[in-house]
Amino acid sequence: MDTFALILTVGVALLFTYTNGFHDSANAIATSVSTRALTPRAALAMAAVMNLAGAFLGSGVAKTVSEGLIETPHGDSGMAILFAGLVGAVIWNLITWYFGLPSSSSHALFGGLVGAALAGGITVFWSGVLEKIVLPMFISPIIGLGLGYLVMCVIMWLFRKSNPHRAKRGFRIAQTISAAGMALGHGLQDAQKTMGVVVMALTIADVHRSDQIPVWVKIVCAMMLSLGTYAGGWRIMRTLGRRIIELDPPQGFAAETTAASVMYTASFMFHAPISTTHVITSAIMGVGATKRVSAVRWGVAKNIVLGWFITMPAAAVSAAVCYWLVLLFFG
Repeated sequence: MDTFALILTVGVALLFTYTNGFHDSANAIATSVSTRALTPRAALAMAAVMNLAGAFLGSGVAKTVSEGLIETPHGDSGMAILFAGLVGAVIWNLITWYFGLPSSSSHALFGGLVGAALAGGITVFWSGVLEKIVLPMFISPIIGLGLGYLVMCVIMWLFRKSNPHRAKRGFRIAQTISAAGMALGHGLQDAQKTMGVVVMALTIADVHRSDQIPVWVKIVCAMMLSLGTYAGGWRIMRTLGRRIIELDPPQGFAAETTAASVMYTASFMFHAPISTTHVITSAIMGVGATKRVSAVRWGVAKNIVLGWFITMPAAAVSAAVCYWLVLLFFG
């Protein structure tokens, strides 16, 4: 096995993790920044630290990515498949970041892996894709929307007699905790996805044969996610924090608490790699709808949802084209 190919593939995996960090950092902090509960730099620093911590909380999601979606490829062609899948995901991440569209880095990765696998002629476990990727892609936003609405209704009822100004000040403080929980869940989910891909690369290169994730892989993936998070994702932050609905501190707290709860449940109970983007965006919509349905800018929401649906196919096509180019130039 060409050592250079292994180093290049692992390097692209870490690049994907970095783009995931600055692409999805908005998910964890947009609501806190938009309600002025945290300053942007303080929010980014907090998110980076909590992403780093979250990466060490489990390995169930990583095993789903490395074992449950495609047949483990072998040899030089296998490394080319993995490389192409990662490049396809990075390309889509950069396109959606440029246009400020909060699409899912996770589904870009899954789409890239599936597209490259199909182009390379290896088996795709469609039952695993359906159960672990497609169904959660539909179910988690529905849960986020409904739960966000309910949580906000409970908050409105509990604080119906409170002084509005004092309540908002209290929720700004509470948002520091909910945003930290959100960032921890993001690290728990998204760092593990890259860990799973790196383990696949090491297995293909025949330098790793254990089911356990090496400690150095955890550390490097977690650090790259944190560095990417600290780089910021201002374009996407504006979309989540202000363009869907103008959030106030109680709404921001409700949305972050809802999203964090869904992510922890999916990670620890089902080992399902869900999208942080899908969950927080739908929670914001649900929270906003308690004010009045028309308060949510559904036109913006529609464009975001359309982006969700095209992410996997677009990343798959990008990865397939990349794989064919690798074959064309390197045989």
